[in-house]
Amino acid sequence: MSNVFNNQKSGGAVFSRIRALFGAALLVISMIPPLTAYADGVDDLKQFYQSTQSMRAKFTQTVFDQKGRKLQEVNGNMLLQRPNKFRWDYQKPFEQQIISDGHQVFLFDVDLQQVSVRTLDKVLGTSPAALLAGGPNVEESFRLTRLVDYEGLQRVQAKPKQKDSGFQVVIISFDHGKLAEMRLVDAFSQSTHIVFSNVEVNPSLNTSQFLFTVPKGVDVVGE
Repeated sequence: MSNVFNNQKSGGAVFSRIRALFGAALLVISMIPPLTAYADGVDDLKQFYQSTQSMRAKFTQTVFDQKGRKLQEVNGNMLLQRPNKFRWDYQKPFEQQIISDGHQVFLFDVDLQQVSVRTLDKVLGTSPAALLAGGPNVEESFRLTRLVDYEGLQRVQAKPKQKDSGFQVVIISFDHGKLAEMRLVDAFSQSTHIVFSNVEVNPSLNTSQFLFTVPKGVDVVGE
């Protein structure tokens, strides 16, 4: 999914990873109340779609190169509301907003004063955002595989069926039914690790939080 938004400036490896997420969105997202004991990560992921209609969380996103060396770390806040609405606010040193109103996805680069726009159907189904903002039909776009538990977390691996998705694999980890973290490996073997905290499941969210108005003087590129 690193191809969803092209880099807008040199040395933009970290921005590329941020764009590759949306929030993942998107992109990703939600801790499920431990209503019962789940069998594995695949079951947890499916339960996520059934149980979570909205969520609010903080996240820490860390990008690593092919040798596992940390390139950058950034914190932020995210919101999710089904169907297909999400918002990721990245704080300094890389201040960005990634917002989906359910029809279009806006990426606002504060430093560049530029907004990139894509229609939602060009994003979902080929990116990790589909795993979180999508729905139970996730297996139409991804191959899901149960992984061995690691450090007490139940894990599921999702591989995109389309070859031009821009990433190789997404691993989603759950802690007894609650989403704990995501790991993404892109087409260049760089990885992004997202850890969620302060998660609220099914909070009441205002629809206006998923609307984006282009600030005055900001350039708009895309569709």
